[in-house]
Amino acid sequence: MKVLFAASEASPFIRTGGLGDVMGALPAALKKKGIETAVVLPLYSDMKAEYRNSLKYIGNTTVYLGWRSQYAGVFMSRVNDVDYYFIDNEYYFKRNGIYGHFDDGERFAFFSKAVLETMQVTGFYPDILQCNDWQTGLSPLYLDCFYRFVDGYKTMKTVMTIHNIEFQGRMDKYVIGNVFGVPAGMESIVEYKGDANMLKAGIESSNKVVTVSPTYAGEILEPYFAYGLEGILNARSYKLCGIVNGIDTDLYNPKTDKALFANFDYKTYAKKAENKHGLQELLGLPASDRPLIGMVTRLTPQKGIDLVLNVIREMLSMDIQFVVLGTGDAKYENALREIGKQFPTKLATAIYFSSDIASKIYAGSDMFLMPSKYEPCGLSQMIAMRYGAIPIVRETGGLKDTVPAFDPTTKKGLGFTFKTYNAHDMLGAVQRAVDTFYQPDLWLKGVVKNAMAADFSWDKSADDYLRLYNNI
Repeated sequence: MKVLFAASEASPFIRTGGLGDVMGALPAALKKKGIETAVVLPLYSDMKAEYRNSLKYIGNTTVYLGWRSQYAGVFMSRVNDVDYYFIDNEYYFKRNGIYGHFDDGERFAFFSKAVLETMQVTGFYPDILQCNDWQTGLSPLYLDCFYRFVDGYKTMKTVMTIHNIEFQGRMDKYVIGNVFGVPAGMESIVEYKGDANMLKAGIESSNKVVTVSPTYAGEILEPYFAYGLEGILNARSYKLCGIVNGIDTDLYNPKTDKALFANFDYKTYAKKAENKHGLQELLGLPASDRPLIGMVTRLTPQKGIDLVLNVIREMLSMDIQFVVLGTGDAKYENALREIGKQFPTKLATAIYFSSDIASKIYAGSDMFLMPSKYEPCGLSQMIAMRYGAIPIVRETGGLKDTVPAFDPTTKKGLGFTFKTYNAHDMLGAVQRAVDTFYQPDLWLKGVVKNAMAADFSWDKSADDYLRLYNNI
């Protein structure tokens, strides 16, 4: 079986978030199971020079987009035994930043069609074309409109993966025919509620729709989570399923992570204290063995920062320390800085992002707070558990699927949870975690042991995807 992943970003070449991590890990995990995999990406000028310089030119073709004809060069690189193809067009991709341009609809419509057209250059005709988020949402539709009866494309199946339904590629419906070049009889597939909607086109045209956790697959059938797409998702619910992402367990490994003050695992858990004290010194907190709670997050409403700020003084009245790393909305950044000045021995804020500091927080924290309003999958909670930082999460999306609540009676479970999006419910979960911290039989021999032994590798997720592919 051959699977081609079409995506707007992939680690290690260029990434802005979880999608990039997935595209760097899932194809390699499937390759180990005997699936022939490849990935196709735009060739951005922002890609790291060390990777751009290693690319091999394959060939070029022309992509017709409405009345436009555009050059599409094809370059290639190989990482972890997976071929990565890059679509070159300087008009669309020689820019600062990979998203947020006025013509993103046209840019990624071009890319969505180039994904198909350049198969004639690479010779890689997959059995499964797996598209990711709205930036590739038009590929399944273009396949049906223009390529379905061409040799190499006739039996191709498509999967549309939704990593975050909030982002849909919505714009004026004028672009459907004039810019996207969708034939008149097919325009309704892209149109939704008076707009063009590129993600909706992918949902309609694909054989299967996958979200990044089973709970999120159910949640997006409800208006609260669906951002207006609940109608089409309920109508096409027979296509929908959820598969939890994994994490790179080689990259996120406290035994080998070079960013740590001291490497450790469960057997050498005592060395975690060195990481805690190193983190305290680095961020200006006094040395202490009291519970240390960490957050590595975007400072946005989705991540539950409103809940934190609503009860942060009550949290800091406990015998704890609190560390926050991240950037986002200015009002949250400023609020955290101000509170940090008021509680200099309790709260340390790092209003920037650093993967080095993130690793140090995972390793130095006793608990990891993630009170998201919604969370399609989430990776941070799984990374935290690898480093012995016990998650405190809201029961939503992938957080619910990956963090079963710890039961002190049975000693089963991986963290502390709360259900409603309510600041005092979150505070109650924090208090339960702090109380448990002082009971070594429940903490170290219970929830910490469970969390550090949990398997969050891509191996199981790859098996789930393989079953999906065989099914379609």
